[in-house]
Amino acid sequence: MLRDLMRSARNPKPRLFFLGQAGFAVQNGAGKWLLIDPYLSDWVRTMEGNDGFKRLIPAPIAPEDLPSDVIVATHCHADHYDADAMPALFKADSVLFAAQDCRDLVKGNGLDETRVHFVSPGGRAEAAGFRLHFISCDHGTGAPQAVGLLAECDGRRLLFVGDTCLRPDLVPEYLSDGPIDFMAAPINGAFGNLDWKDCAVLASLVKPRLLVPCHFGMFASHGGRADLFYECMTKEYPEQNFLFLCTGEEYTL
Repeated sequence: MLRDLMRSARNPKPRLFFLGQAGFAVQNGAGKWLLIDPYLSDWVRTMEGNDGFKRLIPAPIAPEDLPSDVIVATHCHADHYDADAMPALFKADSVLFAAQDCRDLVKGNGLDETRVHFVSPGGRAEAAGFRLHFISCDHGTGAPQAVGLLAECDGRRLLFVGDTCLRPDLVPEYLSDGPIDFMAAPINGAFGNLDWKDCAVLASLVKPRLLVPCHFGMFASHGGRADLFYECMTKEYPEQNFLFLCTGEEYTL
């Protein structure tokens, strides 16, 4: 079980787990955990009221079992700020960094706002051994206050571009802290997000050590062609390392 794997002996190197959709959990060498956009309920279907938004991939872990020293919610959409799971995710010593558009959700969850920080692009913070740099993100008019995240731990730089369209002009910002070791980016191509080709093009500009596609396969309505992404990367960008992660799979950074 993922719960047991995450509680196993600490790796001296940072490690990462894919939680599905755009969710990731990162453990640094000190054993502290950073969560990015964990979606662990069926809250989207509850909000939207139709099976196009039913989760098709089971949650790999219950929110109460997921360690969460630091949580980042990049914007207010229900698959990024999971209001159903957040009360269990937000432990007694957790710190939450949330985009500005999450204020009402935080209040609705009754979270201790002394441990909540609302962030905008350009903001920086340090928590539990992680350096966090919140970056620009273009998710259109549906979430104009969305952010992406540059996270650094144990000498590794991780880029989570967030829900965004292709914006080559943002690449200097992505690289503002140095070369990227790990990059996660959507390929679903719906709701203003990168599609499979956009993700490949962006990676060719950022040149991360490893690219992991995300934000596909969770909902019938969200799209995402893993097959076309795979074909594009292998034929057009063979020099770029990439990896598909299964939900719950571990990767050592």
